[in-house]
Amino acid sequence: MKLKMSHEVKGTILRYSISIILTLLFGCILIAVQGESPLQAVGYIVEGAFGSKINIGNTIRWVISSLMVGGAAIVAFKSGVSNLGIEGQLYMGALSAAIIGYSIELPHGLHVIACLLAASVVGMLYALIPALLRMYFKINELITTLILNFIAKYLTEYITMWVIMGGQQSANGSASITTPQILKTARLSTIIKGTTANTGIFIALGILLFIAFIYKYTLEGYEFTQIGQNMNFARMGGINIKKSFIMVFLMSGLISGMGGGIEVTGSYYRFTPNFSNNLGWDGIMITRIANNNPIAVIIVSLIWGALKQGALHMERMTTLNRLVVIIIQMLFVLFVSIDYDNLFNKWKEKIKLKKINYKGGSSIC
Repeated sequence: MKLKMSHEVKGTILRYSISIILTLLFGCILIAVQGESPLQAVGYIVEGAFGSKINIGNTIRWVISSLMVGGAAIVAFKSGVSNLGIEGQLYMGALSAAIIGYSIELPHGLHVIACLLAASVVGMLYALIPALLRMYFKINELITTLILNFIAKYLTEYITMWVIMGGQQSANGSASITTPQILKTARLSTIIKGTTANTGIFIALGILLFIAFIYKYTLEGYEFTQIGQNMNFARMGGINIKKSFIMVFLMSGLISGMGGGIEVTGSYYRFTPNFSNNLGWDGIMITRIANNNPIAVIIVSLIWGALKQGALHMERMTTLNRLVVIIIQMLFVLFVSIDYDNLFNKWKEKIKLKKINYKGGSSIC
């Protein structure tokens, strides 16, 4: 019995296969040019990600953040909403969780829930701003979300330094700008001792599976998808565009904010500027690689987290910088974004035209 694949599936397999080959090729060249062995560098990355229990735990820590930002991005982009403000929503959620974490005393379970709930609500409300500006003032969300990223970053830093710290700053500069540590009752439980791998992994996986369920089995998911495919067609079909558009932004902002809360309650135990290190943009790239598929986001996040953790070990064991891995990640995103199927079709048409012209020229002769 032959396994039949649709044209779309064949195109996807072709795109990913070519992208992986090109990424490996350019990655090997990049490593070799710097005087290191590509095979040895890859070995160190794998060892750093999965070589011991501690390494696996640290990999899980990065997978959690990748899952959360990937989930926030997929809700937006699958519905045709250009939420580039995940980074800003992440910052607002993280600071909110930190404030609740150190300033309020509650039993352990309730305290963690309160921190994550505060982070989610603040992230959601921050995402509401560009949604309302788009729906009622026709201001493109690409512009507003990008601007709000910078506002969130510097606003949280200002609140931390001038409101929480009272303007006091030591000689360490920006590294000393930080909230007090959150109470132990506000911290997520660790699942691997000696690491920051925490129960946030179960929250993140649950969110991705819930997203997959919504888009596949619910009416709301169908409406969100229709908006992403064709907003005018969705409006003609009776879908409340404004309501659905705002709902998508709120969902994306909620997940982003919760992601920031998990970073604080599960890894850092306080808020500090520059904690994110471009996690929001990681989410956008992960979603692009996963082609807006929630299950694929889980797989890509595992690889993304492993590369992040493995890069640290590679940097210690070789003369290579971890930025090499980031460049390779960017290359993969670039190659995946190419429409190879269209390129091959154009290439076939050119060959066909050349053959026709050649035959026409031969008959004249």
